[in-house]
Order: sequence, then C-alpha cells, then structure tokens
Amino acid sequence: MRQEEDEFGNYLKKQGLKFTPERVVVLDKVLSFKKHFNADDLYESIHKYNKKISRATVYRTIPLLVESGLIIETLRCQGRVSYERVIGFEHHDHMVCLGCGKIIEFKDDRLEELQAEICERYEFKQVEHRLGIRGYCKECVAKGLGKG
Repeated sequence: MRQEEDEFGNYLKKQGLKFTPERVVVLDKVLSFKKHFNADDLYESIHKYNKKISRATVYRTIPLLVESGLIIETLRCQGRVSYERVIGFEHHDHMVCLGCGKIIEFKDDRLEELQAEICERYEFKQVEHRLGIRGYCKECVAKGLGKG
C-alpha cells in the first residue's frame, strides 16, 4: 500500500470511518492529477471508467482528503473550489485569472522571507499559508477584460 493510502486509511480509522473501495478509487484518481482540479473534474474523470462511483461519494470524500492532509483547497474562483495534491509538491502560491480561470503557480523566496519576518515580529508560529492573487492574465487583458 502506498504512503498516501496508509495515511488516508489511518485518518479514516481514527475518525471511525471505513476505507471503502469507492474511497480508494477517489484517492487513486486524485493522486493521478498533476494539476489543480475541482470536484466536478474529479467526478467526470472517475465516471469515464467507473460508473458505480456517485457524485455524492466524490463530494463527501474530498473534505476527508483535505482533513487528512493529502490535498489542500487552493483557490475559489468562478464559483468553484480548486484543490491540489500536497505530497510530492513543493509549496507555491497562485495567481488566478478572473476572465478565463487560468491558474499561474509561482514561488518567490522574498515572499517566504517576508512572511517569516512578519511572524517573528508578532511572535506568531506559522503553520501554513496560502496566497492567491486574483486578476487578469495577459491574454484576457489583451481582450479588454479587467479594465475599470
């Protein structure tokens, strides 16, 4: 069993929940994603090859995956919540285009250092942070979006 399956199985057991075959399918599909995804993307991707997994199962499993620490909620844009895997990925932040929904990932050491300085100044123990910048990508700006 992979590390992620062990972690998820242990989390579910502590919560008094079962590691059902349906949850295994959802976890496997989540782990196959190399990019951001939302609940509908996940359901549609699973439903292509497994008609037995319901939309409700996917929607109920996502919060369990978040709570277990295997995925994080990264963005809310255009009425949808996006997620991404945590294991195997370095921390990064996001810019999201309000016009087309494009997501740009970035990492800047200056931001990381500034966060550390601010936390130290306020004697605050940082556990995590998420930075999401909303705006318009260059393609949408060229189309005239984002003015005003």
